Amino acid sequence: MKSKEYEDHQDVINKGQENEMEIFGYRLSIPWIILCVIGYLISGGMLLLLFYWKPEWSVWANCVPSSLEKANVVLLRSTDDTKKYTRKKVRWLILDKFADSFGSQCSVIMDKNSVLNKAIRRPDLKVKFIRVQKIRYVWNFSEKKFQNIGTLEDEQSCCSIHSNYASGLKEEEQTIRRLVCGHNTIEVEVAPLWRLFIFKVIDFLYVYQFGCIILMFVEGYLGFGIAILVLCICNITLSLFELRKQSSKLHNLVKAHNYMKVTVYKRNGDCHQVESRHLVPGDVIVLSGKDFFMSCDAILINGTCVVNEGMLTGESIPVTKTQLPNGDDTMPWKKYSGEDYKRHLLFCGTEVIRTEASAQGPARAVILRTGFNTTKGDMVRSILYPKPLNFKWHRDVRWFYIFLAFLAVIGLIYAITIYAQRKVPAGKIVVECLVLVVCAVSPVIPAALMVGVLYGKRRLKNKHIYCISPDRINLCGQLNLFCFDKTGTLTEDGLDLMGVIPSGNGSFQTMISQEDINELSWGPLFSAMTCCHSLILLDGRLQGDPLDLKMFEATGWVLDETNSDCNDELSPQTVTIRPGPNSNMKDNVEGIKVLLQYPFSSVMQRMSVITEVIGEDQMVVFMKGAPEMVASFCKTESVPSGFLKELELYTFQGLRVIAVAFKKLKNEKCCDLQSLEREDIEKDMEFLGLLILENRLKPETSAVIEELHAANIRTVMITGDNIQTATTVAKNCGIIPKGKKVLLVEAVGPEGSSPASLTWKLLEYPEDGKQIKDLSINYEVTLDIKSYSPDYVFSMSGKTYEVLEKYFYDLLPKILMNGTVFARMSPGQKSTIIDEFRKLDYYVGMCGDGANDCAVRHNFEISFPRKLLK
Repeated sequence: MKSKEYEDHQDVINKGQENEMEIFGYRLSIPWIILCVIGYLISGGMLLLLFYWKPEWSVWANCVPSSLEKANVVLLRSTDDTKKYTRKKVRWLILDKFADSFGSQCSVIMDKNSVLNKAIRRPDLKVKFIRVQKIRYVWNFSEKKFQNIGTLEDEQSCCSIHSNYASGLKEEEQTIRRLVCGHNTIEVEVAPLWRLFIFKVIDFLYVYQFGCIILMFVEGYLGFGIAILVLCICNITLSLFELRKQSSKLHNLVKAHNYMKVTVYKRNGDCHQVESRHLVPGDVIVLSGKDFFMSCDAILINGTCVVNEGMLTGESIPVTKTQLPNGDDTMPWKKYSGEDYKRHLLFCGTEVIRTEASAQGPARAVILRTGFNTTKGDMVRSILYPKPLNFKWHRDVRWFYIFLAFLAVIGLIYAITIYAQRKVPAGKIVVECLVLVVCAVSPVIPAALMVGVLYGKRRLKNKHIYCISPDRINLCGQLNLFCFDKTGTLTEDGLDLMGVIPSGNGSFQTMISQEDINELSWGPLFSAMTCCHSLILLDGRLQGDPLDLKMFEATGWVLDETNSDCNDELSPQTVTIRPGPNSNMKDNVEGIKVLLQYPFSSVMQRMSVITEVIGEDQMVVFMKGAPEMVASFCKTESVPSGFLKELELYTFQGLRVIAVAFKKLKNEKCCDLQSLEREDIEKDMEFLGLLILENRLKPETSAVIEELHAANIRTVMITGDNIQTATTVAKNCGIIPKGKKVLLVEAVGPEGSSPASLTWKLLEYPEDGKQIKDLSINYEVTLDIKSYSPDYVFSMSGKTYEVLEKYFYDLLPKILMNGTVFARMSPGQKSTIIDEFRKLDYYVGMCGDGANDCAVRHNFEISFPRKLLK
């Protein structure tokens, strides 16, 4: 039976996350340390060098296993294929100067259930922590585990965030949080060259190379020894130059982050301006003015903000952020907000273009994460600690060296036998055997590979392709699958509005071309085109999504963001849309006020606005988004009977289709809008019609796809667009090769007593038009799916993929082997489908526009974000 000392020896930190690690507790042992010191002396320091290469051996040799609670040394092991070990010392932080505050009846930490409160040991007020890859983890004495401290807990509900933090923190709690969580800084150290040089030369490969050089000189192989020496010197010099250059650039890039001026809202109601490095999770910051950068990740709790998230997505399109609802639900705030919780988050490093107050005062936000825990900090950490390279590639390299070593062993056995028979002196035998090993396991190979990588990086840079992980250059030659986003990557950035198709009396009417939209009579459809968007005015120019720009410009109306009712800059702004000088509006309409906006979300596939015509008391809600999604919120009788057929007619031509709908709100007042649930506002809508837009292929797209296919690199499309549109674009650009037929996979989850079902549709493109023929295939015969492989490719939506993954997982690998188009995919689904491809031994690359792909880039061996900003 194990003693209590060993019961809690092991745990997992960052469970379920990309940086998940196992953690083991140990205590230093004086007798074992003495034995190791003796070993260092006897081995001339080689044992110490071995422990540097293998930190787990150092821990096992110097320590004894212990519970994590009593450990003073921890050993961390990554849970990925590399199983990399890291040794960390356990440290203590003393908070005894706050003894009086903790001794009082009023707790200095407001949230008694927070990790911070549970990390402070009473009565000596000590905090136990470790620091791993710039992140601090404290020991939770209640739950007996290490936890991240630089962030508010995800378990916080919307209500608790508003009640516990909206009024600001006490000064004492701010100080304690600053001591325990650390400063809100992203610091990248520029190490001196001598330190970089030492860490470089004690690397295993360089030690081996230097040993080989000495051996060559001793044996008189001066030419070979000098060649290796020159190659090593060049290699080290180039590596040090690149490391120093990268760390200097990174340091200069982030240093301004630590010294921004921020206004903090205190619990006593005062506001103070402080440097951003003093911010802590739970602080409330006041957001006022425009054109400033966020120095932390924060949850917007009051007002609205328009931000430029180009740093994250690569697209400088304004994004509107709304405040976190203040409900009485105890559900965690992320779960309550659903998959689209990011609409309440302001990310570190993004630019706040404009802030808008609410009736409760100026825009304010509660700090969620600081320092390296922020989104910007995570991006910097991904550069400082890049994800390990593909394990299979490392395994192949290791097996290659094992094979070389095996050949060397055979040669050693033969050489020792011959030398022994000839009675050669032992010293001479040892030297000759070492030379044989050097010849078999050449020291030139790693140096040559490194020089090749550095040369490759420079050539890429000459083509304006920048690499933050040079070691991945070697993997490029192994890529056999490339994933493309559609919009903005394979197709042009801009869109052209072809026309509008109104609906009425249960059917679609004739399309109104773009040139005639201005002549469209006043009504709900025209109103939706004027106000259902997220456009803003920046320096007198309209900014926003290209789709919104094209739709709005076609109406001839103009945007007016002036607030005529109040001159106070902290008062809520009213967005008004008015007829422009080029508008042919015959009805006497002064304009439309946008009272509330639910911005577009790729997860929810829609956006909505609540409006009011100037001079009228009737409020109207407009919705715009993916046709299938919009139709699901509409009354059945308002959706035209030929809806799917009409939709397929245009999507099969590769056109982008957007649906619009509206609803009149009854007995609602402007002041009550914030308290309304979005689900209640958006139900029972009236379908208005379709917007048809054209998104042309880029001129170079087809040639690039053809070149990839010629190199035996498979191509697939993973997009958030409509499945028929995506399939047509894939056929036009060559992702779906000529002669291949497309099977549309459709899966439905279980409903009541009916089990999950799987059906197939054959998409055909005859010369006289485009139509769909249903191919009836029962699930019982789909097990023979391989028979379709030579001539068919598969196309599916995100919903189908989710059902396949859950109920038909045995078929998923077979479908993915020929799956070519994956449409209506959420960022989370993009990430999981890449993992499934990798299980099929694919080396996966990605090229996307950045907007919806930034969250999944880390899953790819090689990623080419199309837009790269500083």
